[in-house]
Amino acid sequence: MQKPHGGTLVQRISKDRDVSGLEKVEVSSDITKDVENIAHGVFSPLEGFLCQDEFESVMSHKRLPTDVPWTIPIVFDVNGKDYSEGDEILLEGENGMQAVFEIEDIYAYDKKEAAQHIFKTTDAEHPGVKKLYAMGDFLMGGKVTLVKEGRSPFEKYLLYPKETRVLFKEKGWRDIVAFQTRNPPHIGHEYVQKAALTFVDGIFINPIMGRKKKGDFKDEVILNSYKALIDHYYLRERAVLAVLQTEMRYAGPREAIHHAIMRKNFGCTHFIVGRDHAGVGNYYGPYEAHEIFDEFPDLGISPLFFRSFFYCKKCGSVVNDKTCPHGEEYHVNFSGTNIRKLLKEGKKPPASMMREEVAEVILSSGNPFVD
Repeated sequence: MQKPHGGTLVQRISKDRDVSGLEKVEVSSDITKDVENIAHGVFSPLEGFLCQDEFESVMSHKRLPTDVPWTIPIVFDVNGKDYSEGDEILLEGENGMQAVFEIEDIYAYDKKEAAQHIFKTTDAEHPGVKKLYAMGDFLMGGKVTLVKEGRSPFEKYLLYPKETRVLFKEKGWRDIVAFQTRNPPHIGHEYVQKAALTFVDGIFINPIMGRKKKGDFKDEVILNSYKALIDHYYLRERAVLAVLQTEMRYAGPREAIHHAIMRKNFGCTHFIVGRDHAGVGNYYGPYEAHEIFDEFPDLGISPLFFRSFFYCKKCGSVVNDKTCPHGEEYHVNFSGTNIRKLLKEGKKPPASMMREEVAEVILSSGNPFVD
């Protein structure tokens, strides 16, 4: 079985921890998800929010001080120094989650410098930069311990690394490819997934459930559309669908590495990286998310790069620039903008673009987009 990132699967859970007398602090849904992912090992080897030396190392070197690859800072922000190093507080989420936060470090940081490192831009129009600029002026680092699980609207499809590792072993899978998504599937996605599946034992389809930008698809629409696709077009013994509860950061190349690390912790050996992975607007080149993997020969999960793919009317199938000899006049690109336009008009995309069962799920949802 694939080793977790850093060598050990973190489990920061203590249901019998005495929390009486601790100050209670309400936290956002994003922080709640970060705590749960730390506690359940999705963010292994992290045991808590980054302290200053860890934060600066991730910013400057894309690695933790231990030299383990890590590209996205997992941080807890506050507006002032209301606490002291050595304090313990009880974090409470709206979903009922409770966790003890052992504050080890409190430090200031430069938001513009952080934005440039993480997102390669300081433009406040970038959704990730916009959120960063709205954060508090100080960060607190330290270990977290989950003492009470939170509720999830996706409980049936929520699996953590400890569970997926058992599941993959029971299925007899040794080589597992992970597919990251924040969209319902079109035919191009299916082509990529099945092309990768040809060379491994199983596929782990792991859509993100969490904060997204306006105009993205809603969580339940993404999940239900994938359920329809898998029910009708996948072998049950070769595909697992489970959600990943975290936010989209739209950090392009850095987030591609982060997405790969999380799937490594779930037990996957391979990770599909598409064109403009985790990108937004024109902030990143189309293949920057491929190129960044060259910096991490020690990542411990193998990327599978997919460049261009399209439907060829002459071939009568989905192809790519290595397999199709025909001219562009025969090519139909999988344009997310065009698919969204049709769906907004209440129209089904053509069969060459999207499975009918998937389109029906999306259209039956009312408004499928984040307002």
